[in-house]
Amino acid sequence: MIAFILSPETVWNPKALETGSVPRKVLHRIAFLPKGGGAALAARVIFENEPLRYFIALSPFVVAMFIWRDLALPISQAPVAMIIVIGFFEMKVLRVSAEKRKTLMDEDEAARALDTLNFRARRVLTKLAALRGQTSGELMLVVEQSELAHITPLTLVSVQTREGKPRILPLAPEERDLISAELFDSEFTERMLHKANLREDLFLRSVSFDTRGGSSHARLAALLDGPAPQEAPA
Repeated sequence: MIAFILSPETVWNPKALETGSVPRKVLHRIAFLPKGGGAALAARVIFENEPLRYFIALSPFVVAMFIWRDLALPISQAPVAMIIVIGFFEMKVLRVSAEKRKTLMDEDEAARALDTLNFRARRVLTKLAALRGQTSGELMLVVEQSELAHITPLTLVSVQTREGKPRILPLAPEERDLISAELFDSEFTERMLHKANLREDLFLRSVSFDTRGGSSHARLAALLDGPAPQEAPA
């Protein structure tokens, strides 16, 4: 699985993250260049680029023109066939149909996955507010996933706010480590969330937290790097 903590410090082009509203949708809206994460993450981010995927889908036509040079012109002038191939690649190979979405995960399991996301997001935000000493304003944990179904899910996690100027917040290394450690694990994976999102055809999730509601006990636990207080998922 590939999860990327999105903040101005983790991309080479932070100005691309500037926004006038939150929650900010990133995939297919802006081009960002991940800093770190290795070649696998870079390749996965690049694969979200639709023109690149179209080129991959049409690569058999390119190969055929090199093999059968006398047919290069007729092949290059077959737009209908190319459109059909692109449509098949995008809709059948990379995505699932509306009918199959419901079979990926049953309704109750999807609801539990989303409840878990909400619960863990609130816990993370409580700890972040404590680490920052923030006692006013709103924090928003935003989790966005790719719509593509049959490849490794790409998950973007950011902390956003509409207080003052709407923006994606910068995150210190310890804050990014906190999110990475506490949002997903072997019991609640990105794949589980992705199946729930595919089922509902909704790929942007946001959980808001009013920092005035953080208890002193929660703040102390976060500052001591102890376990967050447990609460029943909604």
